[in-house]
Amino acid sequence: MTEKITNLNTTKNEYRNRELSWLQFNARVLQEAEDPSVPLIERLRFLGIFSNNLDEFFKVRYATVRRIVEAGKGGRSFLGGISASDLLEEITQIVIEQQAHSLRILKKIRSELHKENIYIINETEVTKAQSEFISDYFIRKVSPALVTIMIGELEEFPSLKDSAAYLAVRMVMKKDDETFQSRSNFALIEIPKIIDRFIVLPSKGDKQYIIILDDLIRYCLNNIFSIFKYESISAHMIKITRDAELDIDSDLSRSFLEKISKSVKKRSSGDPVRFVYDKSIDAETLQFLLQKMGIDTTDSIIPGGRYHNRRDYMKFPSLGRTDLLYKKIEPLPIKGLSLQGSLLDKIAKKDYLLYAPYQSFSYVVKFLREAALDPNVKSIQITIYRLAQISHIASSLINAVKNGKKVTVQIELQARFDEEANIEYAEQMQSEGVRLIFGVSGLKVHCKACVIERLEGKKIKRYAFISTGNFNESTAQIYTDYTLFTSNQKIGKEINKVFDFFEVNYKIKKYSHLIVSPHYTRNAMYHLIDTEIQNKKNGKSSGIRLKMNSLSDFKMIDKLYQASRAGVKIKLIIRGICCLIPGVKGMSENIEVISIVDKFLEHPRLFIFENGGDAKIYISSADFMGRNLDNRVEITCPIYDEDIKQELIDTFEISWKDNIKARIISGKALNKYRKSDEEPFRSQFKLYEYYQQKLKN
Repeated sequence: MTEKITNLNTTKNEYRNRELSWLQFNARVLQEAEDPSVPLIERLRFLGIFSNNLDEFFKVRYATVRRIVEAGKGGRSFLGGISASDLLEEITQIVIEQQAHSLRILKKIRSELHKENIYIINETEVTKAQSEFISDYFIRKVSPALVTIMIGELEEFPSLKDSAAYLAVRMVMKKDDETFQSRSNFALIEIPKIIDRFIVLPSKGDKQYIIILDDLIRYCLNNIFSIFKYESISAHMIKITRDAELDIDSDLSRSFLEKISKSVKKRSSGDPVRFVYDKSIDAETLQFLLQKMGIDTTDSIIPGGRYHNRRDYMKFPSLGRTDLLYKKIEPLPIKGLSLQGSLLDKIAKKDYLLYAPYQSFSYVVKFLREAALDPNVKSIQITIYRLAQISHIASSLINAVKNGKKVTVQIELQARFDEEANIEYAEQMQSEGVRLIFGVSGLKVHCKACVIERLEGKKIKRYAFISTGNFNESTAQIYTDYTLFTSNQKIGKEINKVFDFFEVNYKIKKYSHLIVSPHYTRNAMYHLIDTEIQNKKNGKSSGIRLKMNSLSDFKMIDKLYQASRAGVKIKLIIRGICCLIPGVKGMSENIEVISIVDKFLEHPRLFIFENGGDAKIYISSADFMGRNLDNRVEITCPIYDEDIKQELIDTFEISWKDNIKARIISGKALNKYRKSDEEPFRSQFKLYEYYQQKLKN
């Protein structure tokens, strides 16, 4: 095991393995699917999130550990004390258990759906009336989209698409059939992604019926293979997950845009790292597939249920049953900042904070639309990491160019799994005259910032916004993130410096306000923590409160352990990976850690340092991970407005008081819910009430 916490008096620092900690986070997602207090259809969607998370984990993290094994390295020093080969085995065992648990949850949810008169039927349960609908649907929509490959006698096995679901078909031919040499023959049917996975069938009275596309295809196997003479036919689901690492070529004649585009296309042929199959598949078909695909012992071979790609449950139809969904909240306005009239005039007088989705993301779009139209605005500079499928951000920037503004966009083409979308937007914006920057060689640009320059009188004045999350209208409805709007000229000028670094990156800029990775964040955080240690020794008020997605950097954890040993009280709200082990005497007894998984995805990074009673508060795009500290461009922004500082402290404390959806992160990593004798306190709901109350005051 990675954790060694039996010696409570040890001064040696210990860490939880990053990959195992991530699997614990995904187990918390699975808890939401199991929680009977969560609306029923939302529980299905959490199952989809669990499955989607797992797919990405295998494409990236499992694939990375597998590369370490193949390189003949142990990896103990940066895997938290566990060897890479042992880690692969442990991951596989945990995932097999989690998958089995997720199937039990799915079975329970389907049983509860029956009580709501919602039935997910399979191909053996189709009625005569449903048969007519299914046959017509198959002929019109499904059949034209099917790719069916006869693989039994192919010399070369076809390359299966990453994370696509396939039905592996086995036909036992009749004795008088002379079509194939072998009596058993095999085919693959790719489940088309362009068709909804869940087909709503005609209702009967108050009963609603759904058939999964896989079963609809199974029902129509005779239609597909009618030209063959067979005694029996069966179909079982399989799925392969491939290494998603991008290998970017070094051809100097090609643009970076072309190289990324080519690399993304090659991803579909990456090495397989996970093979999932229906555990009821016959041994002959399974052995045939493993042999033909060259699946070996370093790959994770996982027996699963009848259906794969359960990520599609994220899009399970609502069926008009709003009673089985979370009640939608209407995003609130920011007090004192109207979407009518000029935002810039208001921001010129004071800073404002947006906390999405409790408050409306429309302020970000409004800011850019106003800048695009204002004749006094001369330039816009913005970083883009992930955009919505239909992006008002992108259209506003194009609109600005058409109005004669100088628009510069730093777009990150290597945003994992969004490369294709970002390439499309980059090409679109470039063709419209937007000036694109593709970052710094060897560094991802992960910061979220925008600065505009506006001529006021004879002087240029800067207006800016800095965020903890992406400028994405879709995710802003479900991700919690802070955005600061400011006309602080010192901050605006320093955002300009970050863009100068993108252009001339051999010159390292100096900053007095912003903390910028990869050059300054690590040491700045060390200094802030050291100050709390010194304040504690000097009898001054001290304390550290941090909220972030992941904490995995061992050196940063060492610094927090050092603070704990000095007596500094530390509260951590970590949604995902947490390699720090709290509550260990002599190491971390002054550190408490919780994780909140609920209706919205907790995404902000917030750092609060007590600083002897004059709190220093920052919002950031950076987690405490090695990549954010040393290998990405990140911005951590200080908060100077006293009202906003108090607001951020309030939001942290509201989250900290959660006793419904908060889990205690401990050495044993059991994901126990934090319970108390106090009245139920669900932080995400309380935060909405907090902002409602602010509007009344």
